Amino acid sequence: MKMRYPALAATVVAFGLLTAACSDPGTGTTSDDTATSPASWPAQDADLEGVTLTIWAAQNSNTVPDSVVSAFEKSTGAKVDVVTITDPYEQSVQTKIATGDKPDLAFWQPTASMLAAINAKTNLQPLDDAPWLGSMDPALADLTGIYDETRYAALISTPAVIGMYYNKEVLAAAGITGTPTSWSELVQNAQTLRTGGVTPFFEMGGNDGVPWATQWWVQAQLAEAAQDGLWDEVNANDATFTDAPIIDAITGYQGLINDGMFNADIKTATFEDQGKALLAGEAAMVLQVNSYFSQLQSLADTDELNQKIGFFPISAEGNVGTYIPDQANALVAFKTGDVTREAAARQLLSFWLGDGYADFVADQNTVSLEPEVPTPATVPDALQSVADSLSSSVGSMQALAVANPDLYLRLGDMIQGSLTPEQVAQQTQDQFAQLAAAQGIAGF
Repeated sequence: MKMRYPALAATVVAFGLLTAACSDPGTGTTSDDTATSPASWPAQDADLEGVTLTIWAAQNSNTVPDSVVSAFEKSTGAKVDVVTITDPYEQSVQTKIATGDKPDLAFWQPTASMLAAINAKTNLQPLDDAPWLGSMDPALADLTGIYDETRYAALISTPAVIGMYYNKEVLAAAGITGTPTSWSELVQNAQTLRTGGVTPFFEMGGNDGVPWATQWWVQAQLAEAAQDGLWDEVNANDATFTDAPIIDAITGYQGLINDGMFNADIKTATFEDQGKALLAGEAAMVLQVNSYFSQLQSLADTDELNQKIGFFPISAEGNVGTYIPDQANALVAFKTGDVTREAAARQLLSFWLGDGYADFVADQNTVSLEPEVPTPATVPDALQSVADSLSSSVGSMQALAVANPDLYLRLGDMIQGSLTPEQVAQQTQDQFAQLAAAQGIAGF
């Protein structure tokens, strides 16, 4: 499974090309964003015989709807087609929308920057009065999915969190009995491991030219700064990627690489290599997000994972997690101009997070977003630890910045030796400014 976090590289073009949807009095807005009556939410089991809905999904999310789609079709008579969009998913979706091609629903990263990327105000149905919102954990209900004070995305699973997955047996063998409570303690533990002949960290610096996880090493170090308003300052052009603390985090990452804290094959290693290495004890730790644990689940059963794999959030000064919702975590409903299908799309979302949610959680073996729907007992301990870290986490660049530049690609170039940390920072800032200007953000 590959999971990519492409930036808004296509946004400059897409903002000029995205076509406006036809007016639909049932969606709550018109194509010129003028508010009308609130959207209606059909009963979850309302008859939809003869109605066909299309869901766009990525290669790593195209089986996620299986249980819900099957139950919804039986309950309503509707037909639901799940269409896999080729990778890179986000850019492919933006290109399709720019030509006027729209599904009824799509998996989508529910961050403000990525909702902006598909021109949410024009293209998406608002979900502000969704009937399932009252059932959600209050700590998660408003965590993401909102752009310009309007809800456009329905969260279906716990958002990804940047944090450290570790091999319990490897750390114990090295005499490390507790998890670190700061970045400096993490580095001390890494030095202990390296001295003992153990590879502290495993990085996917190759990954077929898309080393998307490299950015986690920078973003994790910025958690406290993000709490203090770093991304607000970047959004206002009062701070840049070339300023502290961002350049310091990039330089620190390079320093760990130079000090031999990573796998020797960092320049060629892939996402798949990360899972195998941690389970085999070939490395002690991997800084990753939830999709990584899905890979581990494909390689080992719950008992083995509970025995070997733990998780802890990490940040510069403590254990603040950094959340980064991905496209597998949420769905958006499009304005297609077809009132019947738009209402049916809302009905499917209501069913997914209503009558169908317990079966969905069980099928996915994942943590529930709704207190009344129990999390399956078979969910591994590490995945529960990820969910527990959300309540004290802070938003990532993707969640809080107005644009999402290709930081990960430039960090990959740094690993390959073609860019310095200073060049990474400057090029990322230049792209960020370009994307912000294309959105009409003040100060750019």
